[in-house]
Amino acid sequence: MKVAIEETKVGFPPISVRQPQLHDLVDDPLKVCGIATGFEGRISARVRDDSGAEIAEASIRAGGTGNWGNFQAEIDLGGPPASSQGTLEVFNRGGAGDEIESNKVVVPIVFGTALIKQYFGFEQYEVQSGDTLRALADRFYGDANLWTRLFEANRNQIIDPNRIFPGQVLRVPIGPE
Repeated sequence: MKVAIEETKVGFPPISVRQPQLHDLVDDPLKVCGIATGFEGRISARVRDDSGAEIAEASIRAGGTGNWGNFQAEIDLGGPPASSQGTLEVFNRGGAGDEIESNKVVVPIVFGTALIKQYFGFEQYEVQSGDTLRALADRFYGDANLWTRLFEANRNQIIDPNRIFPGQVLRVPIGPE
């Protein structure tokens, strides 16, 4: 008896970025990991600032043509970017001269080192009634004028810096400064 085998859709996309997640605060070097299948076992990763200028690019070993494998890499940003917002692009490269990019995954990120020179993480703070970004900057950094640091770290959830709401959980970038 013959059994017909139907073509099924693959369960994983060609590239799945697990870290960083959307709008994560990232370090320098930027750590990236996930699961992918790449042409001849390679994928590429590129970091851009908010104007689209390339900051860094790396080639990463990942799976192989037709099979998926875990990948991880550190991408040296070469110091604090000029802007706090940017993107990580992970993609397959192939074709004539390797200029064809496919299966691109774009992850919006926030550069922690652009907010605090020696950034090493963040605290979480739940907004209370009466809080403002200026008051929180004064509380956490001793300078109300550093409110933009809090705004930039949380732009994914703050549209108007004059309007934060009780119950919002904000990321407060920290470093030795």
